[in-house]
Amino acid sequence: MSKIQLFFHHVFRFIWNSVFVLSYPILASFGLLFIGLTFLFSKLSQLLTLLKPEGKKGIVLQTNWETLPNSNDFLEAKVEKQILFGPVGVRLRRKDGVPSVLGDHVFGRKLRIIPEGLILEKWNTLDAAALPDFDICLYDPELDQIRTLTQVKSFDWHLSEIKEKELVLKWFDGTQGGEQVVQL
Repeated sequence: MSKIQLFFHHVFRFIWNSVFVLSYPILASFGLLFIGLTFLFSKLSQLLTLLKPEGKKGIVLQTNWETLPNSNDFLEAKVEKQILFGPVGVRLRRKDGVPSVLGDHVFGRKLRIIPEGLILEKWNTLDAAALPDFDICLYDPELDQIRTLTQVKSFDWHLSEIKEKELVLKWFDGTQGGEQVVQL
């Protein structure tokens, strides 16, 4: 190495070492500060969870038959599958003890009573990844028959209008909505 190259080599090595030696305490302090703040917030979070009042513990799956609301005391429901942050699938049976086709399927808790029968949400699958996949069905309690009216791919649907032999169903899947007219 020539004297000029050796001089520049020593100068750049000195600059590099100076930058490293001067910046290392700053970087190390920042790292320790970050770890300390993370630890502090973790302990604070643990303390706040201890202060939270113990409420009623949530029951994920229930094993008892319960009267289904809005069914005119006609149907009982038993939880079959509960989707986290989603709907509950139930097994249905008639409260009068008459065997029916309802026991063969899993339904949602949505129920609408119309003069022709009961509008039910029949699940096509219990796989959470494949939901929502529902058939909107009409259950005729006199004949004990379930008739599929249409298929809906949304958790959020409702019966908006009943016309003469026609139902208007509206749905919204979070990004788009729609309307389906179903013939009875």
